[in-house]
Amino acid sequence: MARPTATSRALSQNFLADRATAERFARLATPQTRPVPLLLEVGAGKGALTAPLARRCRELRAYEIDPRLVPVLRSRFSGTPQVRVVGADFLAARPPRTPFSVAGNVPFSRTAAVVDWCLRAPALTDATLLAQLEYARKRTGGYGSWTLLTVRTWPRYEWRLLGRVGRRSFRPVPRVDAGVLRMERRDTPLLDAAGYRSWCHLVELGFSGVGGSLHASLRRAHPRRRVDAAFRAARLDQGVLVGEVAPERWLRLHEELTC
Repeated sequence: MARPTATSRALSQNFLADRATAERFARLATPQTRPVPLLLEVGAGKGALTAPLARRCRELRAYEIDPRLVPVLRSRFSGTPQVRVVGADFLAARPPRTPFSVAGNVPFSRTAAVVDWCLRAPALTDATLLAQLEYARKRTGGYGSWTLLTVRTWPRYEWRLLGRVGRRSFRPVPRVDAGVLRMERRDTPLLDAAGYRSWCHLVELGFSGVGGSLHASLRRAHPRRRVDAAFRAARLDQGVLVGEVAPERWLRLHEELTC
């Protein structure tokens, strides 16, 4: 097995080496029957995902931060007109103004930053990322618990775990498995702009930890009788931990406490 270089370790590079996995990932990232108009690939690496993704989109911008790999990528895809290799840090890129998708094998250490970039891009339609399995599970309720980021963005984005990829599908082999994380902007948000503002306030208050429980935290802004009624409507026990409350239950809490 090839040893990781100092540069690959610094960039958290674990290249996908399994062709079948690459093809499956490309199908999951582009489920539409028609080619994706514009797709940005995070960390193209040696092009394992670039090739199958290119067949499923009209334009692919493949970002690669490692200057050693950029000439290799450009040579490999010189005959593929829809692929443009960008030798730059994806996180420094300006998001396109027209609708676009994001896909890629994300360095585990940069996953949170890539997700944040995607959430701040107004024209993003969806992002499908090969990320550390633990991270993907946390974002999608895989451990029976939900994070603040997932719940706060739920009215606008759906989060799903689409599969698991064993660590031995990568070179060098990482210490943990990966997961296929997909975040998809809803065609119609579950709340309007005013509703979303009150949603964020409610969720952030609930996750504040003030008072020692979700019920106690929400009572800081709402009368106890209303919080009690909201918990009954959402079918929640008053002792429930905030992370155990699924987004759908939060929607009912929001409905009861902001009507």
